[in-house]
Amino acid sequence: MNTNPLVEGRKADSARRRQRVIKAINAARRDGTTISVSGIARRAGVDRAFLYRHKDLLAQVHAAGAEPPGDGASSVVSRASLQADLANALDRSNRLAARVRHLETKLSELLGEQAWRESGLGAPGDVEQLKNRITALEQ
Repeated sequence: MNTNPLVEGRKADSARRRQRVIKAINAARRDGTTISVSGIARRAGVDRAFLYRHKDLLAQVHAAGAEPPGDGASSVVSRASLQADLANALDRSNRLAARVRHLETKLSELLGEQAWRESGLGAPGDVEQLKNRITALEQ
């Protein structure tokens, strides 16, 4: 049995802090406010390290933060609607990625063509036009 007053005082302080954290979580649920580690720590008057040292409290904060807000029917988000939003976001992301690939290919082609013309390796455009004109006139 530990009769050291300092140890007993520390345990009592820790128990009071734990109760404040639990009250803060419950109050945030009732209010419908966003639940985060920082927010709960601030509301309970404890530092975040206290929550990270007490894994059970940290798990409660994360579980409460994952719950949908319960402040009325207008804010209730169903799992199906979240999945639909996710599917739409993924589709949009895929479309944008395809568009970026297309634009990168087009830019690469145009820059390659420009570099070819500027390097002097290819025939100038006006010479090609003149050759085509000569061929057309000869026929």
